[in-house]
Amino acid sequence: MLYIDTSSLLKTLWEEAESPAVRQVISLEAMVVVSSLTELEVEVQLQAGWLGGRFSQARYRKYRSVFASLRGLAPFEFRELPGTVFRQAIDRLTADGRLHCRTLNRLHLAAMAELGLHRLMTHDVKQAATARAQGCEVLSPGMA
Repeated sequence: MLYIDTSSLLKTLWEEAESPAVRQVISLEAMVVVSSLTELEVEVQLQAGWLGGRFSQARYRKYRSVFASLRGLAPFEFRELPGTVFRQAIDRLTADGRLHCRTLNRLHLAAMAELGLHRLMTHDVKQAATARAQGCEVLSPGMA
């Protein structure tokens, strides 16, 4: 099982340099877990892209439609997170010592722990380093 964060999942919705590599890895996985945190972040990023003028309202609706269709598409599995994910993030912050990554990235790592997952797909360098320090396997398809 593979946990996918927002930085990687968005590459399945629109084209970036890493998009083909991300899609290839996903196609080889038995299960790709999309947490409710990832779902929220994707929706926020899509709305920000539209409201910020990066793409039209029609494109925004299309991206949302494609994202919604992942819910019933293998290998994606959407999972809700418990409220304890916040305590998990706080506890891991202390344990990680001098490793820094942003709050949402820490919440993704805590979500993985809450869901019992140890494999992460991310394109966030600091999150990847923190995940590796916590003993997780990290995939960043298409990154040099």
